[in-house]
Amino acid sequence: MPTKQFKRAARIILVGAPGVGKGTQAERLMKRYPQLSAVSSGDLLREGVRNRTSLGLEAEAFIKAGNLVPDEMILKLILDKLKSNRWVSTQSSVSDPSPAQPSQNPSASFILDGFPRTATQASRLDSLIPINLVVSLITPVNIILSRIASRWVHAPSGRVYNTDFNAPKVQGKDDLTGEPLTKRADDDEETWKQRLKKFDETSQPLLEHYDRKSVLWTVKGNSSDEITPKLFQELDSRFV
Repeated sequence: MPTKQFKRAARIILVGAPGVGKGTQAERLMKRYPQLSAVSSGDLLREGVRNRTSLGLEAEAFIKAGNLVPDEMILKLILDKLKSNRWVSTQSSVSDPSPAQPSQNPSASFILDGFPRTATQASRLDSLIPINLVVSLITPVNIILSRIASRWVHAPSGRVYNTDFNAPKVQGKDDLTGEPLTKRADDDEETWKQRLKKFDETSQPLLEHYDRKSVLWTVKGNSSDEITPKLFQELDSRFV
């Protein structure tokens, strides 16, 4: 795959239902555009807990009590990451009344994963750093459910197979270890229908928020391979 260079910084969020292939698209984008990095709120949280940082310890207390980590804490984690990479001013603070001034250097490009999930969180993020492209990935529900029905995992390693487009070399066996593949406990149709319904309810206000900001772009397709070329074309036109 030929790589492309950005001319200005891209600050991207991918929004899509569970099973739509956000991870696949993020990987492909980072291969095509080497200046693009992933910033995952979940990874930052786990890293903070593992490294026993002050924010990580605070977050761990919420998690152990069975509570959600507050938005302000997630925002601080994200801002700390951006500051450590010099993508925003090191003087920036979550309590500042105006957004951080982001670097326009193309190497300050990132895909933000895991946050925001709601319009309220998006408003708080706006006050911290402006996002300049939100991609809404849309695949029909029946296609997503079909993918899940065909999904098998090697639990010890986390390797994922799909009998429709990424089948194991030997049916029911992991390619590297030969150990048996299993289904995830929550990979049943009813559970997924509920997850998709919940996503629709929470994502609509989020997408409307970014539509009002004129940064929303929607792409539809039945497969990741169908969506990827459209996504590349859009990023080329905006940032290359």
